[in-house]
Amino acid sequence: MIRAEDWRPVDDLTLEPNALTAATTTDLSVVVAAGPGAGKTELLAQRADFLLRTGECPYPRRILAISFKVDAARNLRERVRKRSGAQHAARFDSFTFHAFAKHLIDNYRPALTGQNELQPDYRIDAGTRVHGVQITFDDLVPLALEILENNSYARGALRQTYSHVFLDEFQDATRNQYQLVRTAFLGTNAKLTAVGDVKQRIMAWAGALDGIMKRFSEDFGAASLPLYQNFRAAPRLRRMQNRMIADMDPAAASPDEDLLGDEGVIRVLHFDSQIEEAAAVVDLIDGWLDNGVPPSEIAVLVRQQSKQVTEALAEELHDRGIAYRNEQESQDLAAEPAAAMIFNFMWVVAGERNPEAYAELVRVASRASASEEAARQFDSQLKRVLRGARARVQMPSFAREDVAAWRPVITEFLDVVTRPVINALSPAYQQGTRLDEVIEGAMEALGRELAVDGSPVEALKRLSELDAVRILTIHKCKGLEFEKVIVLGVEEELFWGDAATSEFFVAISRAKEELVMTSVDFRARPSTPVKYWRENRSTHAEFLAYADDDRRDEQPF
Repeated sequence: MIRAEDWRPVDDLTLEPNALTAATTTDLSVVVAAGPGAGKTELLAQRADFLLRTGECPYPRRILAISFKVDAARNLRERVRKRSGAQHAARFDSFTFHAFAKHLIDNYRPALTGQNELQPDYRIDAGTRVHGVQITFDDLVPLALEILENNSYARGALRQTYSHVFLDEFQDATRNQYQLVRTAFLGTNAKLTAVGDVKQRIMAWAGALDGIMKRFSEDFGAASLPLYQNFRAAPRLRRMQNRMIADMDPAAASPDEDLLGDEGVIRVLHFDSQIEEAAAVVDLIDGWLDNGVPPSEIAVLVRQQSKQVTEALAEELHDRGIAYRNEQESQDLAAEPAAAMIFNFMWVVAGERNPEAYAELVRVASRASASEEAARQFDSQLKRVLRGARARVQMPSFAREDVAAWRPVITEFLDVVTRPVINALSPAYQQGTRLDEVIEGAMEALGRELAVDGSPVEALKRLSELDAVRILTIHKCKGLEFEKVIVLGVEEELFWGDAATSEFFVAISRAKEELVMTSVDFRARPSTPVKYWRENRSTHAEFLAYADDDRRDEQPF
C-alpha cells in the first residue's frame, strides 16, 4: 500500500487537472463529462489503480464497473489489469448492464416470485418469454431491479461487496438501468464515478449535463468534472482537434501555447478513383509495417458501408499478403472469451511457437478452484492434448484449409476443457444457447477466412486483434486508439447529416501519431448489392480544412 498523497498516475501518464481530481477523490461521487478521445477509459483505469494501491478500496471489498457493451467491459477490465497487475485487478469486476443484472438474478433467483419466478435452469431467449423457464434479454434489468427493491439481504450483500462503482458511457443509461444503480447504492457510503459523453457532443466538455447525467449528479450529490483535451495525440493532431473544438464549443478550446510541438503527421490525400486510393493506402500500411509498427496499431475507419467502401482496399491488402480484419463482418466475436480460446488453441497447434497464445490458453482453461493435485493432473492432460492435436494437424493428410477438418479437433479440445469451465468464462454462457452460438460463430468465421487463402495462420491473423490491420466503422472505434489512423472517404456522400461533424471528430481523435484522410472523385459501385450509392464523389472540404495549418503536403508515393 502507498499513501494517497504519494500516488502518481501509472506509466507516467499526464492527466489534466480535472481528470487527476476525478481519479484521486476520496470523499465524493463524481460525474465526468468528456468528449471523444478525452481518455474516459484511461481515467477509470487510473482511478481503479489509485483506489486499490492506496487502500481507499480496502480489502476484501471490491470495485464494480458497469459498461454498455461487451467489448467496453472487456477493454476496461484489461486496462485495469495492465495498469495495476493481476493481484489488484482480481478485485475489479467489470460487467455490462445485462451481465450485472444476470449476476444478481443467478445469486438471488429465489427472491423472484409470482409471475416472475424462475427455475434454476432458466434460459435466455432473444424475444420469447415462457413463465418460469425462459426470459428475454430485456427482462434481465427489470428482474434484477425487482430483487433489489424487495430483498434487503440482496441489497445488503451488494453494498457490503462494493465500496466503489464505475459507470461507463453513462449517458446511454435507460430509466430502468439508472433505477437499478440508484436502488443499489443511493444513501450508502459507496462512491460512484460516472463518465459519459453528454449527447455525444463537444458541449459536454463545457460541463453541460442533461438527462440521466444531470439526475445522477443531483441524486448522488456528484461533483461535475468536465474533461477538455486528448493528451494521447501528438501536438499536430491535437491542434487539428482543437480547431474543431473551437467551432463546436469555443469555451472548451485550449490556448495555443498548450499545444506546441512538431510531433505528429497529418496527410490529406486525394485520388481519381478507389483503385488508386487502395494502392496508395496499402503502400503506406506496408511502409509502416516494415518500420516495425504493429498491425494492431493501424486502423482504417469508414463512417458507413465499410465493407463496400473498402472493397478495393481489402483486395489490395490480400494481394500484398497483409492480414486484416473487417469489424463489420467479425462483429463482436473477438470480445467473446470462448472464441478467443478457440483461436488461441489454433495458434498453438497450427502456427509457429506463440508463447502469448499458449499462456492465455492455459490461463483460461485451467481450473482455478481445483486442488493442487487436480490442477497438476489437468495441466499434464492439457499438454498431452495440445501435443497430440499439433501432431495431427501437421500430418500431410490433414486438410488444413478445410474448416470441416478442424471441427473435430476443436471439439475434442473443448471436451477436455469441459463445459462448466467454459461456461465460467462469461455469465452469458451459463444459460440458454449463447455458448453454442459463439462456438458456431467462431467456426463460421474461421471457415470464411480459410476460404480466402487456405492458410490457418493467415486466417488467424485476420481474426486476431493483435496480428491484423483493423477496418472498422467510426461507431465501432469509440474508446479505441491507434498509432496510425486512416479515415477513408472524407466525402460529402459519406459524411452527411446532423451527426457527421461529431463522428468525424471521433475518427480523427483516434490517432495518436499519424492521421491520413482520403477522398476520391470516383468510387465505383461495389460488387455486393447496395441500396444507396453515388459513384461521383465530392471531397468534404469543410472537414479537411481543419488540417490545413498542420498537414504534411508531400505525397509519399
